[in-house]
Amino acid sequence: MLGDTAVAVNPKDARYKDMVGKELVLPLVNKNIPIVADDYVEMDFGSGAVKITPAHDPNDFEVGKRHNLPVIRVMNDDGTMNDFAPQYQGLDRFAARKKIEEDLIAGGYLVKKEPYRHNVGTCYRCHSTGETIISRQWFVEMKPLAKPAIEAVKKGKTKLIPERFNKVYYNWMNNIKDWCISRQLWWGHQIPAFYCDDCGEMTVSETDPTVCPKCGGHHLRQDEDVLDTWFSSALGPFSTMGWPEKTPELDYFYPTSVLVTGYDILFFWVARMLFSGIEHMGEVPFSDVLFHGIVRDAQGRKMSKSLGNGIDPLEIIDKYGADSLRFSLANGIAPGSDTRFSQEKLEGCRNFINKVWNASRFVLMNAENIQLKPIDECKKTMADKWILSRLNRVIRQVTRNINKYDIGIGAGRLYDFVWSEFCDWYIELVKPVLYNDDVEAKRDTVSILVHVLSETLKLLHPYIPFVTECIYKTLPGSAETIMTQPWPTPVKKFGYSKEAKQMEGVMEMIAAIRNIRAEVGVAASKKVGVLLVTENKNIIKKCHSYIEKLAQVTDIAYITPEEIPARAYSKVTALAEIYIPLGELVDIEKEVARIKGEIEKVRKEIARSEGMLSNPGFVSRAPQAIIEGERVKLAQNKEMLTKWQDRLASLQ
Repeated sequence: MLGDTAVAVNPKDARYKDMVGKELVLPLVNKNIPIVADDYVEMDFGSGAVKITPAHDPNDFEVGKRHNLPVIRVMNDDGTMNDFAPQYQGLDRFAARKKIEEDLIAGGYLVKKEPYRHNVGTCYRCHSTGETIISRQWFVEMKPLAKPAIEAVKKGKTKLIPERFNKVYYNWMNNIKDWCISRQLWWGHQIPAFYCDDCGEMTVSETDPTVCPKCGGHHLRQDEDVLDTWFSSALGPFSTMGWPEKTPELDYFYPTSVLVTGYDILFFWVARMLFSGIEHMGEVPFSDVLFHGIVRDAQGRKMSKSLGNGIDPLEIIDKYGADSLRFSLANGIAPGSDTRFSQEKLEGCRNFINKVWNASRFVLMNAENIQLKPIDECKKTMADKWILSRLNRVIRQVTRNINKYDIGIGAGRLYDFVWSEFCDWYIELVKPVLYNDDVEAKRDTVSILVHVLSETLKLLHPYIPFVTECIYKTLPGSAETIMTQPWPTPVKKFGYSKEAKQMEGVMEMIAAIRNIRAEVGVAASKKVGVLLVTENKNIIKKCHSYIEKLAQVTDIAYITPEEIPARAYSKVTALAEIYIPLGELVDIEKEVARIKGEIEKVRKEIARSEGMLSNPGFVSRAPQAIIEGERVKLAQNKEMLTKWQDRLASLQ
């Protein structure tokens, strides 16, 4: 209050309209200060009249500039009162506050006291309350620097990815204010300003002066402030490579292609590197900026020391592995989107990497003592042609995803290819070949297995570099390191679109037979015979071994529509209508008895639920959650009864 230089009211406030331009007496200080009108004041907050202290509040400082108010600082750097508060001079701020309150009461100035909650800045280390004070600082004039940086993004010289951050960038840069670059810290680049103690001359110089250029004096001292951390960081793209000298490193690395960073420092760092680079180097420092999101805790909160909700990456790596952590932070994450840290996702990614590891062990085990052949010379089965076609496709997809910075989508596509297509299908499809006595067929298959694994490891390497490097070095014929290998490219002659489509039809048949077995509850060890109605006999015959092995089928017979058995389970696929006679699947008499038993159990449960829900005492006294749970059970059991009755009807 001692530094107040005006009282402000809103120009639309009718209560104070006639007072604007007049003066009032500042209590305790006993001097006149003006009443000014300013839109900064909220009419419905408090009395609608706000004291203005330009030296001790940033908003008040702006009001003071607009109204040309004096700026009076009444507090020293150590929190004691200075000579602008003579009756309190030397008192600590808290002691002065208490004394001022006593003097306001004694003078009859204090009308009332009210508790009021507001934000008070405190140091997160010592928890001391911070005070806002005006001081002499160094500033950079920003309008001339911001203009070319805005144009660089508008013209596409630098692209922000995702594009939605363009709006944030333009908002910052178009409304930019001069940048305070001096900091009162013990570390950092000291500001290159020197003061002469003999004549008071200030000199700013690239090199440390030894004499005062004005009076020739030798008593020089450097400004104690240091440059803002972000100012120093903004020089990073070029100052770290020898600038202002024209070094080979600077010529090679400036400008670079991609900057990857968090969206939360778009203005603090990215924008400042842009305008600094344009100003000092004459061109943008990078062509693309890829923003990633923030890793938050399970509740969606930003991890921070004050909340204590952070994680130690070393502990996570020790438990799950570095590659699991990397893959979990990439898989399925869109550019610029936040993600919640999840132990479950980490475990899933660890399982995926274990899948890669175990599949690689399987391939290496079968490759022992095998002289690999060039892929072009291998005789290829339907399964081989299918996997080579799928490899071509995943190479195209992942390459396109990475080039577009859709890193998360690329990771997801690799996950699906490795787990579902390579491991769950192809490795299972080729096992009959690997386990038979045809040496040449085995050699062809192993050669293709090693080729597909090698190319897949290269695609995975940016995501899981440690495991892929370890596996790659053990592959037959591999180079010293995967890091120097060329990125995979699709091989046109391995397109095999026709064969791949046919193989997918066979895989659909295998899945259909498996579904029938699962629906009926046939034991995994029990083999069944299947009947097919199809016009694609030639295609299917080539794949009998796949169907028999993966669907646990003893024999495959082809029938006409007229020969379809009356009692059989069926599925329709693109290549064939599949029928499995009931006798192949179950002992019909035992199954009928079992189903009747299940029907009886479900009917008892339905009767129990209906009895409870029709009981007025239960409905009136039981908690609503329990009543609702019972209704859900009743609906589920009625649905189950219908299914069992349909099943019984199909067997009788």
